[in-house]
Amino acid sequence: MDCIFCKIINGDIPSYTIYENEYVKCFLDIEPIERGHTLIVPKKHFVDNGDIDNEHLLEIHNASKKVVKLLSDKLDIKGYRLVQNNGSIQDVKHYHLHIIPIHKSKKGKLSVEDVFNLLTK
Repeated sequence: MDCIFCKIINGDIPSYTIYENEYVKCFLDIEPIERGHTLIVPKKHFVDNGDIDNEHLLEIHNASKKVVKLLSDKLDIKGYRLVQNNGSIQDVKHYHLHIIPIHKSKKGKLSVEDVFNLLTK
């Protein structure tokens, strides 16, 4: 399968992973909308919301709580959006949930690597 997320999950492509368990891998988006923009991806390939099973949906949302806590603790966010696209607006045809933090202040531009270092210290 030629899925970029499957390649990231398998370790063929490096990622800035901030949380992982047997069901999901959570990593920073390399083209973030905001600092800390994170993708939660099930380790099993599902195309979209119509394809994914309830067990993986539950694990994705449990992981989202952990990631939001980490973003809140380390990046001092004031809120966040959960975004999940389907159909023609879905860039990667592997189910994934975006966590897009909303920051209390604009502290200048940080690289994804800088954000990763802040989150993992």
